[in-house]
Amino acid sequence: MDRATSSDNEDDRQNLIGDGERRSGAKSPSPSTFQIDGINNRFVDSARLGFGCRKRYLLAVILPLFVLIVFITTDIKSVFRTGVSNIGFDSSSVSRMRESELRALYMLRQQQLGLFKLWNHTFGNLTRSDAVVSKGNSSSSPAGNDRSQLALFLDDLRADLLSQISLNKQTQQVLLSSHQLGNSLDLSSDNFTDPSIGGLGRCGKVDQGWSERKTIEWKPESNKYLFAICVSGQMSNHLICLEKHMFFAAVLNRVLVIPSSKVDYEFQRVLDIEHINKCVGRKVVLAYEEFAESQKNHVHIERFICYFSQPQPCFVDDERIKKLKSSGVSMNKLETAWEEDVKKPIQRTIHDIISKFSSDDAVIAIGDVFFADVERDWVMQPGGPIAHGCKTLIEPSRLIVLTAQRFVQTFLGDNFIALHFRRHGFLKFCNAKKPSCFYPVPQAAECINRVVERANSPVIYLSTDAAESETGLLQSLVVFNGKTVPLVTRPARNSAEKWDALLYRHSLEGDTQVEAMLDKTICALSAVFIGSPGSTFTEDILRLRKGWGSASLCDEYLCQGELPNFIADDE
Repeated sequence: MDRATSSDNEDDRQNLIGDGERRSGAKSPSPSTFQIDGINNRFVDSARLGFGCRKRYLLAVILPLFVLIVFITTDIKSVFRTGVSNIGFDSSSVSRMRESELRALYMLRQQQLGLFKLWNHTFGNLTRSDAVVSKGNSSSSPAGNDRSQLALFLDDLRADLLSQISLNKQTQQVLLSSHQLGNSLDLSSDNFTDPSIGGLGRCGKVDQGWSERKTIEWKPESNKYLFAICVSGQMSNHLICLEKHMFFAAVLNRVLVIPSSKVDYEFQRVLDIEHINKCVGRKVVLAYEEFAESQKNHVHIERFICYFSQPQPCFVDDERIKKLKSSGVSMNKLETAWEEDVKKPIQRTIHDIISKFSSDDAVIAIGDVFFADVERDWVMQPGGPIAHGCKTLIEPSRLIVLTAQRFVQTFLGDNFIALHFRRHGFLKFCNAKKPSCFYPVPQAAECINRVVERANSPVIYLSTDAAESETGLLQSLVVFNGKTVPLVTRPARNSAEKWDALLYRHSLEGDTQVEAMLDKTICALSAVFIGSPGSTFTEDILRLRKGWGSASLCDEYLCQGELPNFIADDE
């Protein structure tokens, strides 16, 4: 622009000089000269105008190219983001924001203290409520006591409080992060305990009250024996039958003889018989082979006193009598102690047992006692009714326990739910009961999801006899926080996996009873257990959990307290 102004001044001077010369009498320029100068001036003006136009055209072309290049090479989002974030605030505004954040932190800490105070108060009330309920209610439940509605309400309240405390802590961490004070809170100066660290979660362990156990000393006479006979059901029924036989033997001061594998299950493959003797501190149990050897292979039941009279004496059919005789066992005629039906057992006391089954005979038998109702609270308490120095008397063999622990370490970890999902033959069995205990898969999945939410477990161990069509549907419906919760089952034998090597080395692999006991053991080790109502397999797992101290407040039967939302008609 400076150059343009200088040019205009020179033209003005030339014009002024020309006027001075004309006034001094010089000749006027000729018309041709005048015309040429005008033409030249027009050319100059046209050139200037053309150059200006060209500049505008050039600018119109270059500017879009420049914008295009900037758009391609620059992250527009970051530009705008930076622009927004860099909107200027004066120092006083920043100070007020920081002050507000610190004030919010102080208020959150005060709220956290109040939440923990309420937590501790609620936890104390719930513990006292559980103690009152467990003393005042003698009926058994999967958790070991039948908690009242108030206790359940307090349990839910505790869970909600824990959730709010966790949210409060996360909020504090977010606010602190803007102050570059670290991503964790120093709570060491506060006089409280974080429940998420202290293990006081919603699914805590049940206090089994071991100090209040009522027990009986088992001190058998060396030459008095009780011959165990268990007939009804499968392995789980027989284990419960054996446990009741042990109580009878302790009351009658007799050594218990475990039945032969020729007439019953091969118990030595799943149980550690010597474990029972070590726990009691004396010889109280004998394997049949050892007993037969002591009797010089002449085993004779001198008195067969039947506990049950209906539907047949001793609840022993003719086929079982034949098996006993074919194994080398002889016996006298069966007699009944009283009128007792397996379908309607009468509650009996220890005095009834002593009065009806005491005998001077060396070897006696009382038949199957799985359905016997004798001193129920005494027999069903954690650890059983007999005084001993172990957690439980009847428990899986050491090899099975170690294999179960290795499986848990390999696939599950410490925080897993175990689900016994009984299905095979269960539809007809459950529908014969009132109410039915057979639930549609979608309803079962809803019940499982509620337990998963309470336990906050990432994985479920599935012990089931269900078809793949049912387990596949169940897997697709078990969801927590929008994610599928995996249902884990024991895989087939794989030489690359070493968790089951002990069973393989001792030739126990493939034994259906060993595998069933392995399933029970894994379930008994779980943080939370969901069982099938009406199943003795489930009941035996609950017995182990109570004895081992692994029973949880969240243990329950599948869809406990609910009716199936659809029940088929009877045949």
